[in-house]
Amino acid sequence: MGSPVVRWQIITPRPKAAADFYRQLFDWETTRDNMLGYEAVDTGSEAGIHGGIWPAPPQAQPFVQLFMEVDDCAAAAARAVGLGAKMLIPPQQLPDGDTMAILHDPDGMSFGLVASRPV
Repeated sequence: MGSPVVRWQIITPRPKAAADFYRQLFDWETTRDNMLGYEAVDTGSEAGIHGGIWPAPPQAQPFVQLFMEVDDCAAAAARAVGLGAKMLIPPQQLPDGDTMAILHDPDGMSFGLVASRPV
């Protein structure tokens, strides 16, 4: 299957302001009508991937985080840790049934792993 980038998210202390900016700049549609209450982003295109805008603590610097799809989130997270990554959020099931983990790579860059819920 490989491990494609399947989601992205902007993490910022000002998620509403960021959503407003990107909506006006690119005509993106955003909605908080989801199980986790974040700003889900629909880019309005079939090309590329959609994402989200998440809140961060007030002192945090904004950043973009990529999510790679894996078959087994726990196994991929354990492999990443074995390769020098640091676990930030261990694998856990989300309300929609997907499993997600957040890690820092050996250089400190944040990334996510996601395994889609079984169909």
